[in-house]
Amino acid sequence: MSETNDHNRLSVQISATDQRTQGAIDAPIVLVKYGNYQCSHCGEAHKIVQKIQQQLGNQIYFVYRHFPQPQIYPQSQKAAEAAEIAGAQGKFWQMHDTLFKCQNELNNGYLVEYAQQLGLNIPQFLQDMTNHVYADRVNQDWQSGLRSGVTDTPAFFINGYRYENACDFQNLLKALLEATKAH
Repeated sequence: MSETNDHNRLSVQISATDQRTQGAIDAPIVLVKYGNYQCSHCGEAHKIVQKIQQQLGNQIYFVYRHFPQPQIYPQSQKAAEAAEIAGAQGKFWQMHDTLFKCQNELNNGYLVEYAQQLGLNIPQFLQDMTNHVYADRVNQDWQSGLRSGVTDTPAFFINGYRYENACDFQNLLKALLEATKAH
């Protein structure tokens, strides 16, 4: 999966060292999701992905990439940065789940509250939020999404190819199972 302008293919390779992954990198299915924490469709897709991960177990490698759309979702950039800050403290997935669970409550006060609930170092969290320490990382995801043809969220790629069908459990599961046959 190298750099490409083909908008039906993933343009940026998956990294084994990326903390925003779940599962074994050598799994027969690689599912990449571009999403943002304020988008209600992404919230629904989050539940679907969790259900699929439970069903497929070690057959799936899941990668999450940020695609904030602050012109539509004004809190999405800050929420993505908060998730990255939590990740730097070893709690990306816990913050990720919390942000999707609390999609309508993503202003600064709530983000600090979630950080406290997760036991994060609050002075460091506040400093990183104020200084936008992870803004470039979030922007790199956004740029990779644009290069891959992402214009809206959620956007899925299965084994490097864009999944364009309805984002419901049955259709996505069927596409993922078909990908295992092609692997």
